[in-house]
Amino acid sequence: AWSTAGLFTRLIPLDLWTMLMWRGVFGAIGIFLFMLLHEPRAAMASFAKMGYAGWSFVVVCTVAMLCFIASLRLTSVAHASIIYATVPLIAAVLAWLVLRERPSTSALLASAAALAGVGVMVGLGTDGSLVGDLLAFAMTLCMAVIMVMARRFQGIPMLPAACMAAVLSVAVVAPFAQWGVPDLPDLLNLALFGLVNSALGLALFAIGSKMLPATETALIGALDAPLAPVWVLIAFGEIPGSATLAGGTIVFVAIIVHMLYAAARVPTQSPATVQTR
Repeated sequence: AWSTAGLFTRLIPLDLWTMLMWRGVFGAIGIFLFMLLHEPRAAMASFAKMGYAGWSFVVVCTVAMLCFIASLRLTSVAHASIIYATVPLIAAVLAWLVLRERPSTSALLASAAALAGVGVMVGLGTDGSLVGDLLAFAMTLCMAVIMVMARRFQGIPMLPAACMAAVLSVAVVAPFAQWGVPDLPDLLNLALFGLVNSALGLALFAIGSKMLPATETALIGALDAPLAPVWVLIAFGEIPGSATLAGGTIVFVAIIVHMLYAAARVPTQSPATVQTR
């Protein structure tokens, strides 16, 4: 679900601000409906429990959301996806700096290799743009901050925070957007963009991550990056350049090897045990 962002960004012909506004509207509606179905009695009360940390989370999440979609408009989907794939490694470095959680040797080596791969892609690739790549870096940094915040403040209610981030994104872009109702085909695509990419993706992640060990969740989540360019390749023939493929390969190999190494060092738990906990 998350890997469809590039597809919808290419599919919807509206300007960036209007697309972001409608995506936020439908995303907020979808997340709120999921909250009502998942925890009907606690849905409304959970918004009051966010506190300072929760609202800080909302602001960072909003910035990440806006940078992400803007980057997909200004650079290739492959570039944005490969840069985003480095987020677990950047989060490990931030956790080291902020939480004093010392990263493993494999994390440091993987970070160096991944940065080298991104350098090859951005420096030698011709299918992206510098502004779009910088926005993708900003989005990736924001996502790493979100991961560290979630670990530091474990009481943050994620679904209400994500819902409010979608609402805040609407408020930010509304002054620049076109207020007329789009044509029906565009409106349907916008609804799918918000409901599938934002709401459904988050709902599935919220449920699935409770049933799997963290490393396994991270490995599956990493599939977002290689899948995203596939959809635009099939639909629009957007072919990554050779430098992008080379840099992306370095990034993905570094991340997968690191995650597999980390998984080998952690005792395996059954889904039932994880879910019970």
